[in-house]
Amino acid sequence: MTDTRSSTAGENDGDLDLLSVLPRLIQLGNVLNRGRLFERAMEGAGIALDRPAMSVLVTLQMAARPLRVGEIATRMQVVGPHVTRQLHELERRGLTRRVPDPLDQRARLVEQTPEGAAVVGRYLQTVLGWFGDALAEWSAQDRQAFGRLLDRFASDLTARLEALDEE
Repeated sequence: MTDTRSSTAGENDGDLDLLSVLPRLIQLGNVLNRGRLFERAMEGAGIALDRPAMSVLVTLQMAARPLRVGEIATRMQVVGPHVTRQLHELERRGLTRRVPDPLDQRARLVEQTPEGAAVVGRYLQTVLGWFGDALAEWSAQDRQAFGRLLDRFASDLTARLEALDEE
């Protein structure tokens, strides 16, 4: 177990005071979850989907190409059956469809339909609009640094947690 005191202010002026950052991380989690940011975005965009289904659509949008179910699950960090359940509903609603894999005709890929792309577009426009509003007063340099550091933190924390799962 890590001693939290080793990273507190005053021991090394160059060290980040992790105890002072923790409340901000909790606050951010609360804003995203309890503040219903994603649900509000779907309501604002006129979308009647749950968060897991929207996550599948966003994953396909970010990939910019059709994906196998396993690839979607890996990108979402969930198990395949979770994605399969969501895909059944998305297909029923005409937001995704399965297409043959050109590299393996036995396999199927999942792609967004034009309707699915439109839904994701409205959703992302709403969410990114709110994020943009929150960062509007930040300098370009601060926005770039924030993006770079947030990416690094998320990647490093994900890798650390995956390592713990493997232990």
